[in-house]
Parts: sequence; structure tokens; C-alpha cells
Amino acid sequence: MHQDRTIVLQGRRFHYTEWGAPTAPALIMLHGVTGHARTWDEEAAALASRYRVLALDQRGHGDSDPAPHADYTVAALSADLTAFADSLRITRASIVGLSMGGRVAIAFAGQAPQRVERLVVVDIGPDISEAGLVRVGTLMAKSPELFTSVDHALAFHRVTNPLYTEAMLLHRVQHGTKPVEGGFTWKYDRGLREAVRSGTWRDPIDLWPLWRGIACPILLVRGGDSDVLSPEIAKRMVEENPNTRLAEIAGAGHTVPGDQPLAFRTLLNEFLAT
Repeated sequence: MHQDRTIVLQGRRFHYTEWGAPTAPALIMLHGVTGHARTWDEEAAALASRYRVLALDQRGHGDSDPAPHADYTVAALSADLTAFADSLRITRASIVGLSMGGRVAIAFAGQAPQRVERLVVVDIGPDISEAGLVRVGTLMAKSPELFTSVDHALAFHRVTNPLYTEAMLLHRVQHGTKPVEGGFTWKYDRGLREAVRSGTWRDPIDLWPLWRGIACPILLVRGGDSDVLSPEIAKRMVEENPNTRLAEIAGAGHTVPGDQPLAFRTLLNEFLAT
């Protein structure tokens, strides 16, 4: 079982879950743009016998405080990760990052290569395919701000995550929404959705130099049906950092761990054990 913990970083509260022995090697897990730390529960439980697994609710997600001025740039999120590792006195860790979390992990590992033992980047790259960017942006912009019931929230999630099991979908909804008057709303910051709706959600960071600077072994996981990490971007990532091993999981879209959980966990376990 995990422990729910809270830490104050740069004046803001951050929630994270901790699994495994505190003396074990550290493994940090970072979720995607609409996700939260609890999306990693199954992976964390499977790895807790070998690692001190720390799944972080990034700023404005899960049970962490929202960002000032809705600043969800990779630079800001990466600074949070640095502060998180520093506060816990973690000098070196392996990192697993999905989507937005993968971009944060790339930035961190590129800026401080000596601090990363192994890196797993799930279905994201320094560039993002236009089709996937439009799809995710449209999904966020059109997301309801109020769900009248858990069933309403489940129905919305089912449309956007057709391959998830019912148990996984319910788990994501339970930990990704909060009760408000009239029903439930998202836990992740409304400021993110409003930025998408207004067309002001921008992040000018160039991650290619940081990608090339990563020194540890890298596992790049691509969903075979992904519209976010194109084969062309994945190919360039392998070419520009020879430490990269590319693995494609058939039958998975962008959210690989949810679409093909067994295949993903097998791949993750094998890479970390190598």
C-alpha cells in the first residue's frame, strides 16, 4: 500500500504518493496533462518491492495547489520537479513520464543528466504531432465543467478512453474529480482549460537540445495508434540520442499505460531491471 504525503515547494502544497521502502532506489512517476498521481497506482504497486516509488501530483493537478497565473510551462513544471527532488534529498533517480510528464522529465534529465539513472518517456517528444495537439486541445476545451453524477463523468471518460477497463476508468474518475455544488468537477486546474479555450496556451521551449543532453539509458514508448508521437518524431529522437531504445506497443493510442496496461508494465519492468 502507498502513503499519501504533502510537501511545500516554493510556497505551494504538493501531494504525492509514496510506495516501497524509503531506502530503496528512487523512481519518480509523472502523469499527463489531464491526469494525476493515482493514475500510476498499478505500476507503482508492481515496482514497490524494488523501488521507492514517488508519484507526484504536478502543479494544478490531483491534490496539489494550482499554479500562479496558470503557469503550466515545461520550465515551471521542471523547476517543481527539481525542488521536489531537492526537498526529499534525492540526488539520483529513475523517472517515468507520460505525455506532459514526459516533456517535464526530458527537461529535467537534459538539465541535470547526472541526477537521472534511467528515463522512460511515454508517447511524447520534443515536438508534438499537429493532429494529436489539436485532438487533445479540443478535448480539453470541450470538457464539461460540471458532471452531474459519477456516471456522467464515467460516460465522458469512456468516450475519450475506449480501451480502458471499467475498473481503471472508475479509478481515474474517482481520483481525478472532486465534489462541488450540483455534482463533480475536474481536479486539474480550470485555468489550463481556459487557456486552451482562449488560445493562449503556449510553451515556447525547445526540448531538442535538452533531449540530446540526456546521458542515461532511455526507453521511448510509442503507442502504435498514437496521433501525438509520430513515427517521424520518434525516429528523430532515436537518431539524436543514441542512448534511446524505441518500443512500440500495438493496440495502444496516446495513453499507453491505460490502453495496454499489461504490455506496458512488462516493458517497464524489463527496462528497469536491465
